[in-house]
Amino acid sequence: MKHSLIRLCGAGALVLPLSVWASAQTGSFYNQASTDSGSGNLQIFNRLQSQEQDINQLRGQIEELRHQLEQQTKLSQQRYLDLDERLSNSQGSTSGSSGDDTGSATDSDPITQAASGGSQSPSSSGTASSSSDAQSAYQAAFSHVQKREFDQAISAFETFNRDYPQSGLNGNAWYWLGELYSAKSQLDKSSTAFGKVINDYPQSNKVPDAMYKLGLVYARQGKGAESQSMLKKVISEHSDSDAAGLAREFMQKTSG
Repeated sequence: MKHSLIRLCGAGALVLPLSVWASAQTGSFYNQASTDSGSGNLQIFNRLQSQEQDINQLRGQIEELRHQLEQQTKLSQQRYLDLDERLSNSQGSTSGSSGDDTGSATDSDPITQAASGGSQSPSSSGTASSSSDAQSAYQAAFSHVQKREFDQAISAFETFNRDYPQSGLNGNAWYWLGELYSAKSQLDKSSTAFGKVINDYPQSNKVPDAMYKLGLVYARQGKGAESQSMLKKVISEHSDSDAAGLAREFMQKTSG
């Protein structure tokens, strides 16, 4: 029995260290796994932070480039406007209504041209009374242009085109709407109005002026190719007009 107790104690002595060793090994494994997991998460976190910094830098660069582009666009538009004004002023009274100073147009007023038997006579289908009413309505609208009352002029010309759609003065009315929208920097509406003159009223005496002005509107919109094309078109199709002369000078001064 004594020998049995000794063997039992010996076996227990062997078992205890093994269990302690196993526990130690298990703890070491979990500690290592925890350390490895923490290290991996830290690497991912650092990588995300680095990528976020790169993205913020790119955003800053994009914003800076956008700001520079806006500034260049504004400078270009102002350059076109200033040049157009100088060209128009240099033409004086010979350029008629081609200039931006719509308030100075008097003898070359489209209503005067129409009344004197110009290329735009009232529609033959209308009565003398309706023709007179249309001319009166047109003159009332144009008086707002001369006073530089742009909002009232726009409303009056829009009403004129709606009330007298068959008048021989619709081309002129659309031209002045193009001028007025341009003066208010409503460039999309301006280009639409000038386009109406060119496409819907090809016989209008305002077509060359509308083409020249549409070329300038395109330039202000940053549409360089369309601007050059329209200016070349007015030079080609209406080479003897004042508008063609203005277009030539404008292209020469902006080609550099």
